[in-house]
Amino acid sequence: MCEGWENLSPVTGCVVVVEDDPAVRVLMVDILTEIGLHSVDFGTADDALIYLLSMPEGCPLVIADHGLPGKLQGAELIEMVKAKWPSTATILTSGHRLDASMIPSSTTYLDKPWSLNDLVIAVANALQPGCPLGKTS
Repeated sequence: MCEGWENLSPVTGCVVVVEDDPAVRVLMVDILTEIGLHSVDFGTADDALIYLLSMPEGCPLVIADHGLPGKLQGAELIEMVKAKWPSTATILTSGHRLDASMIPSSTTYLDKPWSLNDLVIAVANALQPGCPLGKTS
């Protein structure tokens, strides 16, 4: 686990994870659970959007892979989330290098393969931008 995580204030609400690779999705959910967050996971952005639209308050964080099956890609989902819930923190991941213009504004981008520390740091910084955690050696 990343040093300094204990300094992060408690987070409430549900994190939405969107990843089409079942092994990566389970890993992400396990990491989020280990650091004290509840998550709901989906294999497509289409399913995640339906779920999110049923939540009037939205959620504190959406983590989405970019290349997904279905009609919506990860960046499109994040743009829709940001339009409806501007305060929702977002993280976009991809196994293919994305042009910076494809990454929605105020979204953290993680290249795959990311490490456990990369994900934990991105989550901490996204949820509490005033108290950033840096990489540890």
